[in-house]
Amino acid sequence: MTQGRAITRRLALFWYLLLAPLAQAGDITIYAAASLTDVIKTIATRYEGDHKGVNIKSSFASSSTLAKQIEAGASADIYASADQQWMDYLQTRKLIDQGSRKALLGNTLVLIAPAAQARVVSMDKGRVPNFSGRLCMGDPGHVPAGIYGKQALTSLGWWDSLEKRVVGTEDVRTALAFVQRGECPLGIVYATDAAAAGDKVVIAGRFPAGSHDPVVYPFALLPKASAEARDFYDYLQGADARAVFAQAGFATLTP
Repeated sequence: MTQGRAITRRLALFWYLLLAPLAQAGDITIYAAASLTDVIKTIATRYEGDHKGVNIKSSFASSSTLAKQIEAGASADIYASADQQWMDYLQTRKLIDQGSRKALLGNTLVLIAPAAQARVVSMDKGRVPNFSGRLCMGDPGHVPAGIYGKQALTSLGWWDSLEKRVVGTEDVRTALAFVQRGECPLGIVYATDAAAAGDKVVIAGRFPAGSHDPVVYPFALLPKASAEARDFYDYLQGADARAVFAQAGFATLTP
């Protein structure tokens, strides 16, 4: 009886090890910048609907956090950064498929305020906004939106006056949430984040394009990306996905 149970267990383990990879064959994991949360979810849902058996798992955070996780060994198939810097970081460490790297999207940087405290801020050089409280933005030390934001504030001559009032958040969506709740009277986010917030925030001003590096989103496959992930990556560059990106307010770039 005992020997029979042992054989049964070994057979069960054999079939589990044989079939488990097959059960997960359709899994695709994408690590994407927080500002891409809504569009990637929408595109993934549509793709899954047309590709039975495919399951797209998404992880959203600041590009820096995701890059560090990938460096530490996190399993992912696709990485989408909100700036070139963090894609460069992984590329120099040979952690992406360099040949697959493509700049797919663009964005703009805006100053926002809670809808209940709607205001218009002059974006003139040297004319620091007069407001009470804090300025929320991605951490300028590593979060792309914060890096762009510091560049813009410096270009306008505002940084020295506002630096001590800056609340550096873990990603751009956290900065957006603080402003939505009225905890910060002003915040710096991407135009697409402001649009995603609907009527909860207003755009108080738009930073001049030349005041910061161009906001570009490079995408890339990781070296061990599955065949299913490569198909989805192609889809992200196609007309259907580009339409979703454009509707959300992203500029769609020619890869």
